[in-house]
Amino acid sequence: MVNAAPVPLPRLVIAAPASGHGKTTIATGLMAALTRAGHSVSGHKVGPDYIDPGYHALATGKPGRNLDPHLVGEQRLVPLLLHGAADADIAVIEGVMGLYDGQIGGDGFASTAHVAAATGTPVVLVVDISHASRSIAAVVQGMVAFDASIRIVGVILNKAGSPRHAGEVVSALESTGVPVLGVLQRDDGIVAPSRHLGLVPAAERDDAAHALDRLAEQIADRVDLPQLLGLARSAPDLDADPWDPADEMRPPDGGEDQRPVVAMAGGRAFTFRYTETEELLRAAGCDVVTFDPLVDEALPAGTAGLYLGGGFPEVHAAALAANEPLRKALRHAVSAGMPTVAECAGLLYLCRSVDGLPMVGALDADAVMSPRLTLSYRSVVVPSDQLLGVAGTRVTGHEFHRTTVEPRTGLDPALLISGEPHGFGSPTLHASYLHTHWAGHPRIAQRFADAVHAYAPQPPPHLPAECDVSAPRAAVSAAKRHTQRGGESLAFHGDRELAAGLVDLAVNVHDAPRPGWLDEALRASLDDIGAYPDPAAAERAIARRHGRPVEEVLATAGAAEAFGLIARARPWQHPVVVHPQFTEPDAALIAAGHEPQHVLCDPADGFTLDPALVPDDADLVMIGNPTNPTSVLHPARSIRMLLRPGRVVVVDEAFMDSVPGEQHSLAGAPVPGLLVVRSLTKLWSIPGVRAGYVLGDRQLLAELRAQQAPWSVSAQAIAAMTATASEQARAEAAARATVIARHRAVLTDGLTELGIPFVAPAAPFVLANTGVGTHARLRESGYAVRRADTFPGLDDSWVRIAVRRPDTTRKLLATLQLERTASWS
Repeated sequence: MVNAAPVPLPRLVIAAPASGHGKTTIATGLMAALTRAGHSVSGHKVGPDYIDPGYHALATGKPGRNLDPHLVGEQRLVPLLLHGAADADIAVIEGVMGLYDGQIGGDGFASTAHVAAATGTPVVLVVDISHASRSIAAVVQGMVAFDASIRIVGVILNKAGSPRHAGEVVSALESTGVPVLGVLQRDDGIVAPSRHLGLVPAAERDDAAHALDRLAEQIADRVDLPQLLGLARSAPDLDADPWDPADEMRPPDGGEDQRPVVAMAGGRAFTFRYTETEELLRAAGCDVVTFDPLVDEALPAGTAGLYLGGGFPEVHAAALAANEPLRKALRHAVSAGMPTVAECAGLLYLCRSVDGLPMVGALDADAVMSPRLTLSYRSVVVPSDQLLGVAGTRVTGHEFHRTTVEPRTGLDPALLISGEPHGFGSPTLHASYLHTHWAGHPRIAQRFADAVHAYAPQPPPHLPAECDVSAPRAAVSAAKRHTQRGGESLAFHGDRELAAGLVDLAVNVHDAPRPGWLDEALRASLDDIGAYPDPAAAERAIARRHGRPVEEVLATAGAAEAFGLIARARPWQHPVVVHPQFTEPDAALIAAGHEPQHVLCDPADGFTLDPALVPDDADLVMIGNPTNPTSVLHPARSIRMLLRPGRVVVVDEAFMDSVPGEQHSLAGAPVPGLLVVRSLTKLWSIPGVRAGYVLGDRQLLAELRAQQAPWSVSAQAIAAMTATASEQARAEAAARATVIARHRAVLTDGLTELGIPFVAPAAPFVLANTGVGTHARLRESGYAVRRADTFPGLDDSWVRIAVRRPDTTRKLLATLQLERTASWS
């Protein structure tokens, strides 16, 4: 190809002595101000960053572009600059870090100065003067003298404290010969908030457009735009052809009539991708259609390839998890061999989970947040023939994340980084943390496009294997008979075991004396019984205790009232109760005219929750945590996996305050569709005061309030809620939880010595398999333990034993030993 004539392009690089001086603020403001003044502006960013170009696009109305010699090669910098500025009359290039800061050990490679020199672009410095005055001149002079090949043509002073302060700096700068193009005062209102590093993506800032308008006005008022334009026009012409994606790609054999769809993830969760990637795919004969994994429940029609780029899926993990239809569609597409590229956020999205929330599940791996930031340029090797390259292919890219992926089993590595395996790769899949700029590696784009053209879409099965609910429904049907046995089993509670002369190990009320401050509060509440009770003060105290708005708290007359309100709140079509657990939710649903169905946890798995057993069409799921009677503490991530659009999940945390540190509690998690029920009865030894509350989103609680009888929460309950939500109460609760754990160990150690199987406990009781008939024989010996055969999923070989003081527990263990010896003789 014969080079075209030199191309004039007015342009400036906006740089700084270091990060934090305001480059992005000033550069984006200049782009917006020039655009509003009638200029056609193209925005460019030195380095691999995705976030700043998002603001550039918002300011200019054109796609933001990156100029990074590590990602694309120095030889492509000018062609890519000309391509991005094809219809612009000025290009504004925002730098990265300090002007001369580049790849570590690379002698300034990939620095702003490197790109300025390679593109022949004049430099305007942005300098934060908030902590100095005359010394700023020395800094600027040093920047000018450091490298004579870099032409610094002006400076913009940022964060001036006052006109007098700014004047001192301007006066000092006169000796440098570098003109001051403008002065901005301190204005925190125009600073974009950070997200890990850099800025929050423009797509995630609802106020971004408004903030940009204010910034443009400020720049136009305080920066000499005509002088700045004159300096931009002093840039030399560029002697190169613009980059053209059509020159890089092989046209499709089938012609324009055969254009398969590449579905490209977008929306707030997936904002990171280079514009040239889409341009290359279109040049290769693909149609690129953006879909939003937060809201779209299906892939675009005709999808034959997937591109899942970067972003912050961990920020939007709950909403991504809630979109189950799309997760299923993606899982099927990947498993069917649809060509798929997943970079960083895309990698996380394809995992089984992110911080415990369910994701697509196409990769047998889990992702978790990490305190360590990984930020680095990479040079990698493809280890075997795969989707994006043949064995030995070398690729440059970068990593930018605060997560780690913990693989279980699965695919070969996608890449080798310094000889170490990284990511997941196959002939149809590339999933890794590496971000690549396909303009620098067009063979990657071509190989992916070829695979997309060759893909034959597979119709989804009627029901994916991962979502097969035939077994759960069988379990539900079998368990349903227990509910239909009627009221006696569901209405049976531990207090029914008590009788004169029996030692109480049946009721789960803590056996320590109540704190004096609680008794005092209860006695004082008698002064309030002459007025109708108002729980507002208690709800405010509870809101403070859990760090939630008061509108997300509903005081109730114990957990039992809460279950009744939930049962009556909606015409539930498929309510499900996870068992074995407290039977009051069943009783409340039946009383409200519903027919609850059961999902049974498997004793072989320690009665742990398997979220996959819950039918997909369940619109209400009720579960205890820790669960009564099993004492199992389910991981919070397992509970979160139950959440999905159109479903309400109710977690009974009546015993969570007995768990040290309240591990795996969701009481502080404002998640849509989640209700958490708490009770004060057990830990505080006040079963006669019906005190509890519900935490959840405002809409759900409004539905519950509509069902609540007036004045249902007594003055005594209000006093108890207020008192036990204090800092003093939290300290006392932590101490009680520690005592319970210590006393529980006496029981579990004794059961182990006796060879009696039990479920690993987290609550103030233990579920033990003592054998058929033990319950009755213990009563004959003077001990009341809770029969378990009234709980769905258990029979009379199990008993629930409350944690008591060690002397009481040791006497029970001695009786059990005698009972077992007698039964064996």
